[in-house]
Amino acid sequence: MRKICVFVGSRANYSSIKSVMEAVQKHPDLELQVITGASAVLDRFGKVEDILAKDGFPANYRFYNIVEGENPVTMAKSTGLGLIDASMVLDNLKPDFVVVVGDRFEMMSVTIAAAYMNIRIAHTMGGEVTGTIDESIRHAITKFAHVHFAANEDARQRIIKLGEEEQYVFNVGCPRIDLVARELERNSDEVLEGLFTKHSGVGPGNFDLHKPFLLVSQHPVTTEFGNNRKQIEETLFALAELKMPTIMLWPNIDAGSDDISSGIRTFREKHKPEWLHLFKNLPTPVYIHLMKNTACLVGNSSSGVREGAIIGTPVVNIGSRQHNRLAGTNAINAGYDRKEIMEAIQAQVKNGRYPADPLYGSGDAGEQIAQILATINPPIQKTITY
Repeated sequence: MRKICVFVGSRANYSSIKSVMEAVQKHPDLELQVITGASAVLDRFGKVEDILAKDGFPANYRFYNIVEGENPVTMAKSTGLGLIDASMVLDNLKPDFVVVVGDRFEMMSVTIAAAYMNIRIAHTMGGEVTGTIDESIRHAITKFAHVHFAANEDARQRIIKLGEEEQYVFNVGCPRIDLVARELERNSDEVLEGLFTKHSGVGPGNFDLHKPFLLVSQHPVTTEFGNNRKQIEETLFALAELKMPTIMLWPNIDAGSDDISSGIRTFREKHKPEWLHLFKNLPTPVYIHLMKNTACLVGNSSSGVREGAIIGTPVVNIGSRQHNRLAGTNAINAGYDRKEIMEAIQAQVKNGRYPADPLYGSGDAGEQIAQILATINPPIQKTITY
């Protein structure tokens, strides 16, 4: 029986790989191993590890590698600490494949450890184009990986052009779309019932979710470190002009996170916005149904172009974080300017929901990936193809 090891380092990682974990767990020829680390084990980022356990994926091992500070230096140090711990964990688990998700900095630790230890690497969501340091990390992981699970044909072709063997590059769609396809069959009222009491957060907690509301998810842009506070302030002042009920998530752990968090806290203390409610973390089904019902998703999360496309969510993508990522007609762009952001939101609210676009798959990526992992045998030694 093949041992498939999945590393989850953040809430975004989990939503991006959950359907694969389910499919691997159910497959008769595969054994699932789970490692958690980075922000997934930290309470201030929602401790996603607890959600994994509730969903039936208790961690085989966990490690703590995040250095306080959320700046470029601590991000580099956290990666180094993760490499040390990941090598020890992988030596104990001895998996046949390590599944690496996407492009976040914590993924480099597990990738390098597996590569040096002659463990085959399967990479999801490679070949895409964006802004921030994720762009470089994503393509670096591609060059380490032995098997590639692209989310669309555009990405698949780019991976092949990076010199990867075509027989090991598969267009399976995005595993996150598997969850969306499943959740869209459920009733939103049931999923969102008691949202503000079940998941706490900070703010008034009395929004009527049957009326128009905004959903905001804005993260640091690591290559624009030092500007992130100003960027979130422009978003907040645009929202203040609109005064629509707004649900906002705290930023992820990338360099610049503290700047965004302090900008939000200062804004709340100074302006006391009754229209704003903040959540540290939300379960994936809840977030999907908020996307389904929001008048507009605002920020720079990849969920706007991935999940948003098939849901039909109106999206205002701010800044460069998703620069050049393949997107549907549901997403429009705005710069770091409060007037531009406000006008873009108003236009999207007026437009309303878009037709569903299966740009990133139709909902069976997890099953495809599990089946391929059960049978494929790429060589450990990689060779560039040109």
